[in-house]
Amino acid sequence: MRKTRVRFAPSPTGPLHMGGVRTALYNYLYAKQRGGDFIIRIEDTDSHRFVPGAEEYIIESLKWCGIIPDEGVDGNGKVVEQPNEKHPHAPYRQSQRRSIYRQYAEQLVASGNAYYAFDSEEDLELARSKAENAGQTFIYNHSTRGGMCNSLNMDSGTLQRMLEARTDWTIRFKMPENVTVAMDDLIRGHIEVNTSTLDDKVLWKRADELPTYHLANIVDDHLMEITEVIRGEEWLPSLPLHYLLYKAFGWEDTMPRFAHLPLLLKPVGNGKLSKRDGDKLGFPVFPLQWTNAQGETSRGYREDGYFPEAFVNLLALLGWNPGTEQEIFSMDELIKEFSLEKVGKAGAKFNPEKAKWFNKEYLRKQSDESLATSLMDILNAKRVKCDYDYVLKVVKLTKERASFVKDIWDIAACLFIAPREYSDYSVVAGAAFTKSADASRPVDPRAKVYDDNATKPFLAKDVDKFYKSEFYDAALDAVQNSEADTIESYIREKGLNLGKVMNCLRLALTGAASGLGISDIMTLIGKQECLDRLAFMKQRLG
Repeated sequence: MRKTRVRFAPSPTGPLHMGGVRTALYNYLYAKQRGGDFIIRIEDTDSHRFVPGAEEYIIESLKWCGIIPDEGVDGNGKVVEQPNEKHPHAPYRQSQRRSIYRQYAEQLVASGNAYYAFDSEEDLELARSKAENAGQTFIYNHSTRGGMCNSLNMDSGTLQRMLEARTDWTIRFKMPENVTVAMDDLIRGHIEVNTSTLDDKVLWKRADELPTYHLANIVDDHLMEITEVIRGEEWLPSLPLHYLLYKAFGWEDTMPRFAHLPLLLKPVGNGKLSKRDGDKLGFPVFPLQWTNAQGETSRGYREDGYFPEAFVNLLALLGWNPGTEQEIFSMDELIKEFSLEKVGKAGAKFNPEKAKWFNKEYLRKQSDESLATSLMDILNAKRVKCDYDYVLKVVKLTKERASFVKDIWDIAACLFIAPREYSDYSVVAGAAFTKSADASRPVDPRAKVYDDNATKPFLAKDVDKFYKSEFYDAALDAVQNSEADTIESYIREKGLNLGKVMNCLRLALTGAASGLGISDIMTLIGKQECLDRLAFMKQRLG
């Protein structure tokens, strides 16, 4: 048996879609489970669609996900250009392998499986128009090639002159007439297609001396000894041609097995998941943030605060079903459990809320120390100075409420910054009520109770009692001893209005109508900060 060797072969035509990351992941899991090799190969033969920076983006995305190639990319994240012991099949960019492909295209011509075609774009457009006017669809194959400008209709002298004089010719595959191609797919089972429905695909172009995907793909997979080709469903229509190319070259015995993965579908309805869906519904479709040549930036899972492990976990389950209730898998567990037999044929609908759920589960698995370090980075970016030990306490209090590390700031901003504004408008950054001219901002109706005619007299009277140290000390002592409802009990014992005291405490300490427990806030920010915030509120609203 041959050693398992699979490849991920992206084109550097833009940012790597999350569907592409899933293809890479499935290849990686398949190889690692069998002790095989996972190879990266850059298919950059389409020079017109090449996007600067896309190759680096692809490699960085896979690195962030923990999908590390065994071959094709060196330790510095560069595509290998010269063969060495670890990367014997270099170069791994198809544009740097261009000298290889023409000989294989010419080999097919010599064996009668391909031919030279000299049809111009105008010739082809005319043929399409004629077919359309006759109510037909033009297919360049056995039924039409006799009327086109190609070597099948020329004597050797004319052909030689055309090859020398023209630079816009191509080599086309000669699709056989009325042959049933029987194929087997590891996901979709047995498939049969009649060649009369297929066209004579272009394999090589004289204009840029580059192959098309079909020829380069087959030649490179053969030379790199690929044992399985695991790719997206969009390539399924090309499978008959690829089968026939292997046969034409005489490589049937080493032809890889094929598996075509289901599409990732948009959250609502059918259709392939696209960037527009993400923009419309507010979620990323790319692993990393990407800025195009026009300066437009697309969101990335990394920059949105997702853990790479959570991103990988959610992708693994978009199309693959382990057959159990388990949903959380480490990479090692995925390698152990993954199988192509459990990948479905139907498209997998993406659920952005489920993606957030995965991240929340992984956040809970993080150590408090790791989360505190990440939160310190957020605080530093906001120029909020804070002691690490204090941040660690905040993390322990809030991590169960958060789905992302950045949520901890939204939840607990009042533990770092004292509120300075109170009104009947909405909460800004979870820290304070702030008046705004933005009519689209939602109003929290509960905020009004803090600034009405019933509350102001209370602020002038009852809250003063809270300044007395025995009130605060007793309340705080009860909190620290973890006694249930201790603050509420103490307020009732003193004959104070529970609702008003608690509402004013929350407003003073947080500037918000809801949020963390008052007892927890009091414990963390300390007595003096509590009293300072109450004094400020009284001065502002009293």
